Amino acid sequence: MNLYPKEIEVKLSFDKVKEIIGAYCLGPLGERFVDRLTYSTQADKINEWLNQTREFVYILTSGEGFPNANYEDVTPFLKQAEVPGSFLDVEELYEIKGVLETLSKVHAFFESRTEAYPVLSQRLGSVRVDGHLLAAMQSKIDEKGELHDDASPELMRIRASIAKCQVRARTAVNKILKQAGDHGYTPDGATLTIRDGRLVIPVLAEHKRHVRGFVHDESATGQTVFLEPAEALEINNELRELRYAERREIIRILTALTDLVRMHQEDIGRGLRMLGVLDFIQAKARFAQAFDCICPQVSHTQKIEWKQARHPILEQALQEQGRSIKALDIVLSSQERILLVSGPNAGGKSVCLKTIGLIQYMVQCGVPVSVDEESKFGIFDSMFLDIGDEQSIENDLSTYSSHLTNMKFFLEHTTSKTLFLIDEFGTGTEPQFGGAIAEVVLLELAKSKAYGAITTHYGNLKKLADQVNGIVNAAMKYDVKHLEPLYELEIGKPGSSFALEIAGKIGLDKRMLDKAKKKAGVSHVQFDRLLSELEAEKNAIEKQKKEIAAKDRRLNEAIKDYEDLKRFLDKKKTEVLKEAKLEAARVIEASNRRVESTIKQIQESKADKKRVQAAREQLTAHKDKLSTEAQKEKTKAPVAVVDPVIAIGDKVKIKASGAAGEVVAIKGKQLELTLGGLTSRVKLKDVEKISSKEFKKTTDDRVQQMTGIDLNAKMAHFNMTLDIRGVRAEEAIGKVEDYIDEALLLGHPEVRILHGKGHGVLRELVRNVLRENRKVVQATDEHVERGGTGITVVTLED
Repeated sequence: MNLYPKEIEVKLSFDKVKEIIGAYCLGPLGERFVDRLTYSTQADKINEWLNQTREFVYILTSGEGFPNANYEDVTPFLKQAEVPGSFLDVEELYEIKGVLETLSKVHAFFESRTEAYPVLSQRLGSVRVDGHLLAAMQSKIDEKGELHDDASPELMRIRASIAKCQVRARTAVNKILKQAGDHGYTPDGATLTIRDGRLVIPVLAEHKRHVRGFVHDESATGQTVFLEPAEALEINNELRELRYAERREIIRILTALTDLVRMHQEDIGRGLRMLGVLDFIQAKARFAQAFDCICPQVSHTQKIEWKQARHPILEQALQEQGRSIKALDIVLSSQERILLVSGPNAGGKSVCLKTIGLIQYMVQCGVPVSVDEESKFGIFDSMFLDIGDEQSIENDLSTYSSHLTNMKFFLEHTTSKTLFLIDEFGTGTEPQFGGAIAEVVLLELAKSKAYGAITTHYGNLKKLADQVNGIVNAAMKYDVKHLEPLYELEIGKPGSSFALEIAGKIGLDKRMLDKAKKKAGVSHVQFDRLLSELEAEKNAIEKQKKEIAAKDRRLNEAIKDYEDLKRFLDKKKTEVLKEAKLEAARVIEASNRRVESTIKQIQESKADKKRVQAAREQLTAHKDKLSTEAQKEKTKAPVAVVDPVIAIGDKVKIKASGAAGEVVAIKGKQLELTLGGLTSRVKLKDVEKISSKEFKKTTDDRVQQMTGIDLNAKMAHFNMTLDIRGVRAEEAIGKVEDYIDEALLLGHPEVRILHGKGHGVLRELVRNVLRENRKVVQATDEHVERGGTGITVVTLED
């Protein structure tokens, strides 16, 4: 491992990160581990640290009530107890008792949750406290840090005697005080008081000889003396002896407890170290919650694939100013190892550089990092920085010499596992020489296969990045129309310094700008303008591509719906024709039987006119019946079409809740559906098939269906918070969709969904439903003091 320079943590603001984590510690035990945070190159160890922190984040979000008291450092007390025959006072033993109780609670917590928190249980759950030691402590010392009256039979007897003695003494002294008061020997409003542990009464100095007793003190003016009555002297002496006996018994009890502590000193020491580690882990978990950080898995390779990376210290500073930070997407791979960042001054180049350095340093110290969950991390054996944190009026030679010294160190020690960061590459001397030297150094760094990021204004380096494999141009975006930096990183093209445009914005004379353009050369000015025009055209083309892709998706869905419908109709047509043919054959067969029966009757009656007439009437009646049935079939209401056969990939709707999902598996009479990102199992009879187009309908269609309602009544009864705690997944989806539709209809820009913390399943379900709604602008956690991850704050389109 090789870090350069020595003050790398200060340059990256990692010292401030440690300060924040230290502030989250519950005691000095955890703070010591924060001070010992170190940069590691062992991926397995880093992953173990991050896994521990990730599990503790789950503990905090679950609200399971982790023991968070008595993380005090009692090491000095343990050292005092090392001397045989010595004893700790009751306050010191009380602190040790609190630590032992915390250790016991921690052990019980992890012992009952081994499966939920396997990493922490393996690391911390094995440390336990001797039950006899803790029981002895609890039986002697109460919750206020005082010895129980029954800490021993002798102490109980002594304290009972003290209580009786005090009653006797107070009774006797009160009697004398009343008598003295009746004679006018005491000041007005005189009451009992204590001097040197003995009950006394205030007596006016001129009457002190009228009351038998002993003077223990007098007032500042000398007008009042505090006198112990002779009648209470014997009782007070007895009380003092009892106090001495109580003290001797207390020392005996404390000595016995100290001996027990001495016997278990090593176990208590191990427990203290465990509490320190635990306090350190919980502090990192609270940091992760406060700064919306994740605990990623780190691979053994060298790579940076970050999405929405944020510099936590800068983000905190901007939030205090009421501003938000712009997150960066940063990629360094084996094909594009060196990022050459260009763009205008104050456009965010240095912030980009420090963000890369700080986040990589944090993750290799096992600290959660502020990036999106899809980000991927590797490790680097060494990290080199050439970043100036302040501008000074030092001479250029001194500044440039410093840069060259750093470059010399980089070239001598850089390997393929190095991450280097260089700010304002090549500055400090004449541009033609500084640019040339910077170009040579960059080529050497590229040959070493190292990874890094460089900020520069030099055009020759931008051209070099387009020609050399492994180096890629990147630009900090700039709004050319409004001449304002956007603080967004775009990889793949160089950026312009926009020097002339910025000069014009601040009011520099136009004639001077025209002269500057001529000095710079027409080609260079046109090149910068061309970059801006290409950027605008690129954005327009990307927008058109997205619109075309969306239309293609809708067209494909419509074609699929049409093909599904055609197959269904063809199948029904075949079934109807088959059924009609069978019915026709049945009717013909029945008619033939009727005709044959009639002929037979006629033959048997030998052409009897009455029998023939009757047979003809029967045939006519049968004919009329068939005609009537046929007419009824024509006028009968069409038979309801049953749902077509449901297959994997079809879209269906749950009849009860109205929630829509996609079939992913069929098991007998049950279906497995994806609902809002979760898989749920429902019965086949409880769903009906729908088209892809109907499945896509969300907010707009629902709002259009809400007709004929009293908007004033809806507005009056609308609740700004939807509570779905304890609701089943299928029902929750329907509730959330209906609630968002109603909020949009009533014009509410922001609402809250109360789903609770738990294990985060319902929270993730809600977030997935909200992501699919085009009217939802943002879905974030509530402030930690108002519910944190248990409540989702939803921002809607105006």
